[in-house]
Amino acid sequence: MNLYADIVGRKLRWSLSGNELGVAFREAECLKPPLRDSLLLLRSLSLVFWLSSKRKMINLFKIKGQKREDAANANGRAPVKKQSAGELRLHKDISELNLPKTTTISFPNGKDDLMNFEISIRPDEGYYQGGTFIFTFQVSPSYPHEPPKVKCKTKVYHPNIDLEGNVCLNILREDWKPVLNINTVIYGLNLLFTQPNDEDPLNHDAAAVLRDNPKLFESNVRRAMAGGYVGQIYFPRCI
Repeated sequence: MNLYADIVGRKLRWSLSGNELGVAFREAECLKPPLRDSLLLLRSLSLVFWLSSKRKMINLFKIKGQKREDAANANGRAPVKKQSAGELRLHKDISELNLPKTTTISFPNGKDDLMNFEISIRPDEGYYQGGTFIFTFQVSPSYPHEPPKVKCKTKVYHPNIDLEGNVCLNILREDWKPVLNINTVIYGLNLLFTQPNDEDPLNHDAAAVLRDNPKLFESNVRRAMAGGYVGQIYFPRCI
C-alpha cells in the first residue's frame, strides 16, 4: 500500500503540474492491471483539473480587463475603441507623410478622427500659382482596399474638377491599388494644378478652352481665383 501511495502521489503531482502528462501513461502500462487502471483514472482526472484551472485563469484575465474598462468609464474617460485594419494602415500612412512644400494637412474633428481630414494646396507655379485649394478626405474602414473619397471644397475653374468638387484622378478610380497610399493621392492632386489635363475632363467647357485657347484659359483661371464670373458661373476668391 505504501508503494502504491508513493507511485500514485508521484504520478498525480506530475500530471497536476501540466508537465510530461504522457510519462504517467507510458509508465502505468508496466504496472499490474488494478494499479494501472487506478493510475490512468488519476491521470484523466488530473488533466481535467489542469484544463479547468487554465480556463479559470483566462476568465480571470477577462474579468480584470473588463473591470479596468469599467473603471475608465466611471472616471469619465471614453471607452477604448478597437481600431480597424483600415485605421491602423491609415495611421501608418499619415505618420510617414512626406508632404510637398505646397501642401498642409489638418484634422477638423481632432486627431482622434484620422479617417476624416483636409489638405490645403497652394501651387507655386503654373496657371493656379498663388491660389489656395482645400480638399476633404473621407477614408473607409476598408482602406487600402478602397481608395479614399476626395472632394474639393474650393470652387475652382479646372478641367479635372467639376463645380460640385468631384475630382478626376485616375488613382482615385480604376487605377487604385492597395500598395498606393495617402501620400500618392496628395502628389496626384498637386499634379492637377501644375499639369491640368484636357483629355479626361469633368468640366468640359474649361477643358475645351485649355485645349483651344490656353491664353484665354489662363485669363479665366486668374479671374476665377480673384473672385469673379467666368461666363455665368461665379467663383469665390481663393487667392
